[in-house]
Parts: sequence; structure tokens; C-alpha cells
Amino acid sequence: MKKSRVGFRIPHVSISHYWNPRPGIWLLPLAALLVTSPAYLHADPPSRDLDAAGHPVAIAPVDPAIRQALSQVSALEIRRTIEKLVSFGNRNTLSSMETGLPANTGAAAAADWLEGELQRFSAQCGNCLEVKRDTFTETPQSRIPRPTVITNIYAILRGTDPARTKEIYLVSGHYDSRNTDTLDTRKAAPGANDDASGTAVSLECARVLSRLKFPATVVFAVVDGEEQGLNGSRHLAKLAKAEGWQIRGVLNNDIVGGDTTPGSTQQQKSLVRVFSEGVPVTTTPEQLKGIQTLGSENDSPSRELARATVEVARSYFRVVNQSGDIAYRSTSFRPVMEYRRDRFLRGGDHTSFNQEGYAAVRLTEWRENFDHQHQDVRTENGVEYGDLARFVDYDYVANVTRLNAATLATLASAPAPPDEVKISTKNLDNNSTLSWKPGPGMAAKSYEIVWRETSEAEWQRAAASNGATTITLPVSKDNVIFGVRAVDAAGHRSLAVLPTPER
Repeated sequence: MKKSRVGFRIPHVSISHYWNPRPGIWLLPLAALLVTSPAYLHADPPSRDLDAAGHPVAIAPVDPAIRQALSQVSALEIRRTIEKLVSFGNRNTLSSMETGLPANTGAAAAADWLEGELQRFSAQCGNCLEVKRDTFTETPQSRIPRPTVITNIYAILRGTDPARTKEIYLVSGHYDSRNTDTLDTRKAAPGANDDASGTAVSLECARVLSRLKFPATVVFAVVDGEEQGLNGSRHLAKLAKAEGWQIRGVLNNDIVGGDTTPGSTQQQKSLVRVFSEGVPVTTTPEQLKGIQTLGSENDSPSRELARATVEVARSYFRVVNQSGDIAYRSTSFRPVMEYRRDRFLRGGDHTSFNQEGYAAVRLTEWRENFDHQHQDVRTENGVEYGDLARFVDYDYVANVTRLNAATLATLASAPAPPDEVKISTKNLDNNSTLSWKPGPGMAAKSYEIVWRETSEAEWQRAAASNGATTITLPVSKDNVIFGVRAVDAAGHRSLAVLPTPER
């Protein structure tokens, strides 16, 4: 007789049993299990030390000015930018050294146009942007056969608080492109998704956010040389370090076009990946010992930047259910934290900033189509290859832009993160005492202490210090990870800072 499969689930136990469908026979294994199951399978979950203080982390309030800026993000403007970049034919970095290119083609022509766009945005806001060219000559190396001029373009929206003008939040994309041959400067290399899409994000953020003012500084960058070895971003990151830029966070957008290949069923247009390093690449052996002792491999500054991006999305991408209530734990578009610096076999410009000790993350569409990356434009066996503009979803890029803009604006509006955050480890007890000092500039209205179980990805609980710079909570420091962040009167939250042990 044919057998059937029945499955049922009890907490922590999953059992399947093959049975002969005669009345009553299949119930015997279940009855035996219920008789012999330990009591913990049926008990209510115990109260958690986690919940001994504070309240669940709340969604931050929406800033009307930021919301208005996000409403100005235009898929049409983004499309215009991407199609214009594609029109330069081949934006290979090496083309800047070519003398026989057709007019208005190549990386140098693209750089001039990008600078002009940022100058245009600045004129629209009363010259509020400082537009700069970071031009240098790269020495020969594996993908650069001869000395090559490389140009980054960036625009600075200075912070209004003199004490925080060096505190910077930066958004970037790379405008160079390539085809199958990394040295080819002649054949088409449209680079619509990789990375005209990320370049469009940076430009559109500049267009809509330049109309606002923030206490901290925001920089809108487009860099060259990514495909040749992260050359442009490496130079810009080193420049920032040499000039003392206090970069709090870098949002690098690379391949955020939301591939639209016909027949593709795996792309998720409601999701964007946020890659971030765990243990910082600059960690010393002594610092590594501390990270291992604390179990803070998941709490690097870059990872806290990723967490902040997730929280911002909950404020500005809310879903309203049928009863009119806001589903606070659901969003129409959301970032997903990826616990890796980047994808396998790939790299990105955020790593250049990581290597200089800065917090930096990479945003990338949910599922890449490699037929449309680093490929000569052609059709073989019915498959179309090449990074063409028609495979870009401009509405998706607009959502990625809104996420970037909301994150930049929120962090640049918030008070500076607290300094010298400590947690007391002088005594063997089940309390947690934290202390800190205010960051520079505008004083915070309050400080929010956040914590989560060591196995959780996102902050779960929060408590306010009501302006004090120390607090004791009846929560065991052995069971949770803590962070402290500054909050202003409008509810803007700074990045969370992990405390270091103090004895």
C-alpha cells in the first residue's frame, strides 16, 4: 500500500513519520512523544534578563524636511543621468590617455560632464556646494600599463555647526566602465548598471539634499578607476585621511540598477543588500584580542552604519495596512544586512575607505546578472550580453537613492556620536553601568542606550539617560551587546557607539 508523509512541529523538535493510513495507527508515535516529552517543551518562555529595563526600540520619527527631499527624488532624472553616461561610449579609465577618441566619448568627457552637473546643482542652491576635482597620475600596475590620469569629482555641502564641519557622511559611485577586456578603450562599454546606477545615486542625492542644511558635512562623490583596481577611491580615501576628514560613514553604491532581464524571477525589487566588514581591516593584534573577548565581531563601525541604514528605512519606507495602521516592522523597500565586506571574487570602493580606518558599506541590488557585467555587447545563442541601459529599473534606483539620502540626512542632522563610551567591569554583578562624554558641537537632548542579545542582528531594547552621561541598568552585560547614541529634540539618532570595558 502506498505510504503517506505527515509532518508536525513542536518547539525545538521537528519530526516526520511515515504511516500506513489505517485509523488510529499513526497517532501512536505522537502520543508516545507527548507522554515522554520534557516539560520545557510545553512551558511558557521564561522572562528574559534582556527585558529587565527599557522598552522595545521604537521607530524614529519622520523629519518633514527629509521626507520632502525624498519626494523630490526623480526616476526621470536618474534615467537621464544613466543614459548620458552610457552615451560616452566607453568610460574605461585608460581612455583618459587616448588622443584619437571621437568627441564626447571616454572617461575624461564623462568627468567634465559630471563636474558640470554638480556645478549646476550648486548654482540652484546659491553656490551651496564646493565642487572639486581630485586629479592624479596613477603609476603603471596590473591593469594600468602606463602612467594614467585619473579624476574623481566631489561636492561638499558644509555643515552649519563649526565644531562639526570636519565630521563627514559621504556617498559615492564609480563612473568608469569596462567590457570583457579591462584594457579596451574602444569597444562599447556602456556600464549602465555597473556603475552609472551608483553614480546616478550620488548625483541625485546631491540634487535633492543640497536644498537642506545639516550640522555635519555631507560629501557627494563620483570616482574613477574602480574597474582598474579601486584606484580613484583609494586616492580619495588617502586624501581624506591626510586632510583630517572625520568621516563617520561612507555609503558606496555599486550595481544598484535592479536588473530587469526578461524572464528573470529571482530579482527582489523590494530589497537592497548592504555589505559591511565585521572585524575592521585596520585592527591590530591587541585590538583583535579585545574584539574576541567582547564577542563584538558583529559591531564594527561599518556594521553600526549598516544597522543605522536599516533603522532609517523603517522610518521612511513604512507600509500602511488595511486598517490604516503603520506596520512598523515591515517596509515597502528595505536594506538587508550582509555580514561580509563584499561578495565573493569581487571588490568595491568602500574597501578603500575601510583600509584608511573609516566606516564604509556597499549597497548592491539583490541578485546580479553577470551577463550584463564586464561583457562585450553581443548576442550569442539567443542570450544578450552587455551592461545596457534597458536592463536598468529606474524606479528601483530611485528607491536606493531615497534610502541613501534619508540615511545621510538623518546622520548629518543628529548630534555627534558620544565619545569615550565605557562599560564598568570592576565587579562581578548582573548590572551594567555605562558612561560616556558628549561628542563635539551641539549638545544632545538625550542619550539612548540600546542593547540586544549577543545572537541578534539588530537592537532590541532601549532606555533614555535623560541628559545624564552615565546609567546603570539591571541587565547582565554578559548576555547582551550595548551601544550608546545621541538623540536630538527632533528624534534624529547618531550612530551607536560600542562601549569598551573599564576596570
